[in-house]
Amino acid sequence: MLMGKVCEAAPCATMASLSLADRGLNHVELTHPLHAYMTAVGTRPSPALRALRAETIRATGRMWGMISAPETAGLLAFLVQLTGAERALEVGTFTGYATLALAEALPAGGVVVTCEADENWARVGAPFWAQAGVADRIDLRLGDALATLAGLEPASFDLCFVDADKGNYGAYYERALALLRPGGLLMIDNVLWNGQVADDQCVDEDTVALRALNAAIHGDDRVSVVMLPVGDGTTLCRKRQ
Repeated sequence: MLMGKVCEAAPCATMASLSLADRGLNHVELTHPLHAYMTAVGTRPSPALRALRAETIRATGRMWGMISAPETAGLLAFLVQLTGAERALEVGTFTGYATLALAEALPAGGVVVTCEADENWARVGAPFWAQAGVADRIDLRLGDALATLAGLEPASFDLCFVDADKGNYGAYYERALALLRPGGLLMIDNVLWNGQVADDQCVDEDTVALRALNAAIHGDDRVSVVMLPVGDGTTLCRKRQ
């Protein structure tokens, strides 16, 4: 989920501290036309996913930017299929676009437990979950996400996706690790935060929280980690044995 953010001036670590070799040269600037091309030929959203995205844009006004990027949803579905996940956990449902991508990729009998504080957002997605024939794979838990997570069984999930309020990302990360089985996969959205995590001038609460999380994960020996420029930045963590 990506929303508008405001920066205030203050010093922080930047890309300038990295050597040229560390930064690398084999990258491409993702322009709007290139992104459109990438999503057109590099993702395969179902009719229900396409319809839900359109309805989210229509129904939620300026808030529609909180929806996951098409390539983020595609990556989620790919990872479910790659890992053979049967039990998935999502923190932050919004209108259920990523929820639907997860549910469609799960095998018969699989389930995604998804946490959302605002029932009105989830109502937007429910008809499309039914349209796709996967409503029975989605277990929507309304209310405070941390309270919901506290009531779930440890080591009972194969995959977790976090895309919720950024101030609680540190707490969500710790709880997600406890809920994942050894070898389970954690995917965290918005870790680049529209580039603000690398901007000296940005010291708003959300940016600071994301910088702290990124640094903590980088130094966390409990997980294997890679950060990818997918969507608004995606971190993948594999829980070690």
